[in-house]
Amino acid sequence: MRSISRVVGVSINTVTKLLVGAGEACATYHDGHVRDVKADRVQCDEIWSFAYAKQKNVEVAKAAPDGAGDVWTWTALDAGHKLIVSWLVGSRDAEDANAFMLDVADRLANRVQLTTDGHKAYLEAVEGAFGADVDYAQLVKLYGTAPEAARGRYSPAVCVGARKQDVNGKPKREHVSTSYVERQNLTMRMSMRRFTRLTNAFSKKVENHCHALALYFVWYNFCRQHKSLGGVSPAMAAGMIDTLRDMEWIVGLIDARTPKQSLRGPHKKRAPK
Repeated sequence: MRSISRVVGVSINTVTKLLVGAGEACATYHDGHVRDVKADRVQCDEIWSFAYAKQKNVEVAKAAPDGAGDVWTWTALDAGHKLIVSWLVGSRDAEDANAFMLDVADRLANRVQLTTDGHKAYLEAVEGAFGADVDYAQLVKLYGTAPEAARGRYSPAVCVGARKQDVNGKPKREHVSTSYVERQNLTMRMSMRRFTRLTNAFSKKVENHCHALALYFVWYNFCRQHKSLGGVSPAMAAGMIDTLRDMEWIVGLIDARTPKQSLRGPHKKRAPK
């Protein structure tokens, strides 16, 4: 945001105001239009980031705002159309898992096969949102210790295998996977600087983090051409729209929500005599 402010030559407050307006417009559009999604397979996952400071540093941080610390983004991906069905920013706890799954279920038009990782909060959340009307399985990853040469401050544990675990209904074993939604996590990290590890471009306020995500998901669903879909957007593949959208269209969404300002001072139109 500060880079944009310097390049364009405007105040950082102007850039922030534009981001807020874009986030609000895109969140409203997603909420109203990504509904009655006809999907066969849905994959869910969570991706970590932080706002203002990492959780362990919040207590000693100077003037940390509300929401500072770890920020988890929950995403639900239609594996066939690569469409982001639902997303939620919050904690990685049972309360947010329940809210997230209720929203996912509300946006689907039919019974789906659902796959998540082994996070225990999903079990109760999926049951509460779908009941028996879902074919649900978990892909539980098994981790080992990293070799001594690979160990370091940011070295993740080594995945040595995965176990497919049926939870509800009759999920097809060959489709029990989280590969597409995990690949979407990488796309998010590459598309939004806020998610890059070891950077000073992290979100300073969780509200701005949410606004950036809202803008990204509408761009991804409606504007971005997906190579695996033959060059159409996920929303086109899902039958929601028939024309590829662009950034000018997103600007139109923002302008439509911006109240018209009356002219003041010497530029104000005079009433005819």
